[in-house]
Amino acid sequence: MTVSSDTQPPKPLGPYATGEAMCPHRLVLEHVTSRWGVLVLIELLERSHRFSELRRAIGRVSEKMLTQTLQTLERDGLVHRDAKPVIPPRVDYSLTDLGREAARQVRDLALWTHERMADVEKSRQAYDEARERASRAS
Repeated sequence: MTVSSDTQPPKPLGPYATGEAMCPHRLVLEHVTSRWGVLVLIELLERSHRFSELRRAIGRVSEKMLTQTLQTLERDGLVHRDAKPVIPPRVDYSLTDLGREAARQVRDLALWTHERMADVEKSRQAYDEARERASRAS
């Protein structure tokens, strides 16, 4: 395939582009913004927690899911796991500097959703009503 001389080279897609080249970034974004990842980061922003404290604070998360979420965030360098060699064993989870940075971003987004929920509900209602009118008209 030949390219004419008047064809512009493609523009860079930016940091949120799709495609295989962005997979590592997209994976971290998925980890940080996952259902449980968001809640873990926000909860740990206040202070460190033991596993059971964190599970109670978050609520409705299974032990398996919380364990997987913590391991994923630890692997990404966002959560620090501190296992103390005492009996009974004590493990505390806290945020790393990178984790605090991510948690602040996620918390700000969570606060925004809370503050703007009335607008979202209004938009949902208008959308649903328009869809209902359109389905009755066809």
